[in-house]
Amino acid sequence: MPPQTRLPKVGTTIFTVMSQLALEHGAVNLGQGFPDFDVPERLVRALDRAMREGRNQYAPMTGVPALRQAIAAKTERCYGYRPDPDAEVTVTSGASEAIFDAVAAVVHPGDEVIVLDPCYDSYEPAIDLAGGRAVHVPLDPRTFAPDWAAVRAAVTPRTRLLMVNSPHNPSGAMFGAADIAALGALLADAPQVYLLSDEVYEHIVFDGRVHESALRHRRLRERAFVVSSFGKTYHCTGWKVGYCIAPPALSAELRKVHQYNTFCTFAPAQWAFAEMIEAEPEHYERLGAFYQAKRDRFREQLLGTKLKPLPVPGGYFQLVDYSAVSELDDAAFCRWLTVEHGVAAIPLSPFYENPPPGQRLARLCFAKNEATLDAAIERLRKL
Repeated sequence: MPPQTRLPKVGTTIFTVMSQLALEHGAVNLGQGFPDFDVPERLVRALDRAMREGRNQYAPMTGVPALRQAIAAKTERCYGYRPDPDAEVTVTSGASEAIFDAVAAVVHPGDEVIVLDPCYDSYEPAIDLAGGRAVHVPLDPRTFAPDWAAVRAAVTPRTRLLMVNSPHNPSGAMFGAADIAALGALLADAPQVYLLSDEVYEHIVFDGRVHESALRHRRLRERAFVVSSFGKTYHCTGWKVGYCIAPPALSAELRKVHQYNTFCTFAPAQWAFAEMIEAEPEHYERLGAFYQAKRDRFREQLLGTKLKPLPVPGGYFQLVDYSAVSELDDAAFCRWLTVEHGVAAIPLSPFYENPPPGQRLARLCFAKNEATLDAAIERLRKL
């Protein structure tokens, strides 16, 4: 007899499904969000050196001290706030682990967690496994801006956590100063609510925009788990290394979960990231310009197709409106696009509890070499 499932709404993730479909049909994979270009050479050399120097055993549970210190210094450089590397910085096996740990640390059975739809698909399973209930508040279906009055109305005495994501996956939308002010006021009026700020695309911002990290703002960071990802910043998603910055009391609770989840994270990579952060800060400082060039080139190419690109303030995903091509729902359209036209995309509906009726949007990843994007565009022009 099979066990009663703890995750009745969960199957194989849409990212795995679409990548497998792309492989089966020889499609250009613009679906799953991973770069297909090289990791920085300094980082590769540093990893190799760390392994050859014997740094291959368990790392400290909270992370290699040199890396936690580098993260603290980088945070101060970027956001004007230096967290305590011993009490407030925890290295995790990817941002996904940090998110899971944070939810498990503070959400108790019966608690409510507010998520803003569309949201990354790992959020709700983490909430469900903690015994909580996800409360979905929709973003604007075209601009993906939050309706803070609706968010505030969703807060109840049982609300324990609010999860936000900027730059936003899948849309690329970003918080501005008014959003931060509204978020701060909401938390001030709801002292039982913690904040989880998913900032994995923090350095991939365009057009002179400023990433409004929760770490910039004292009354936010005092209540927040702030999650980031080395995989997104350094083009090495397969290394699965991220981190969480949180106040000492929240970090202590997160670490209780982390130590029995993974205990520690891939040690040689931690030494490599510590070196990379300190020796080459220009990598993350120039990352926005690097990806903006890709965004602009890809958007210009899309104008020669029937797909309409939406604005992309940050992140490395491009939403396209395909209503001039097909009336299929997004899941059917993305399957058709992969099988019949050889380009894999991701539908938006898996990011929602209740997708907007009639929405005809798909997500394309432009974190790719020019040759990959050119091959995709050649096929998309034939739609």
